[in-house]
Parts: sequence; structure tokens; C-alpha cells
Amino acid sequence: MPLSEHEQKLLEQLEKQLHEDDPKFANSMGSDPGRTWSTRHIVIGVLCALAGIALLLVGVTVQNIFVGVLGFVVMGAGVYFATMRNASGGKQRSAPGTGKSGKPRSSFMSSLEERWDERRRDES
Repeated sequence: MPLSEHEQKLLEQLEKQLHEDDPKFANSMGSDPGRTWSTRHIVIGVLCALAGIALLLVGVTVQNIFVGVLGFVVMGAGVYFATMRNASGGKQRSAPGTGKSGKPRSSFMSSLEERWDERRRDES
């Protein structure tokens, strides 16, 4: 079941808060809201992967191992390039002790509690 818009916004806020509170842990988990998928990377990567498959098939057809291995490498590089993510925008600077929005940062748990209370009030 897909998340509602409200739940998606809450999830994005939680991710941003996690990155502000513990960036090392957030980076180790692999979720970075400042990085996005690039359509250009996907298209170029898929085209390279298809070219690599074609080169691999040509190598098998002419029974040349070098061409086949080269095709496999090109195919792998295309898949890697397609799955790369781009950093979007520049880094924002904020005053110490404030979040990206400029508001004073509160602890992660208190933010969760506030959001939980808001959600309970909205449901009633």
C-alpha cells in the first residue's frame, strides 16, 4: 500500500533530521536526500549496457575472447554509470545549532514525539 502525501512528507522530514543529527550513520545507511537519480546517467548507462551486450555477442559470434571480455566490461560500466546518483544543488550554510530551515535544532526524539502528537490530533 503506498504512503499518503502526509506520510511521505513525514518520512522526508525524518530522513533530513537523521542526516542533521547523525550524518555518519545516515551515510552508512545509504539514504541521502541531497542526492537524486539523474535521467541523463540512466539513459547513457543503459545505452552503454546495450552496446556492451552487443559487443559481447559479437565476441561470442567471432569466437574472440578479448572482444567478449571487452563487451562484458562495457556492459558492467554502463550498469554502474546508470545507477550512480548525482548530488543536487550546493551545500547550504546555516548558523551553528540550527537546522537547514534556520530554526533551532531540537533533539531527534522530541521531534518524533511532536510529529506523533500532531498525527494523533489530525486523526481525531
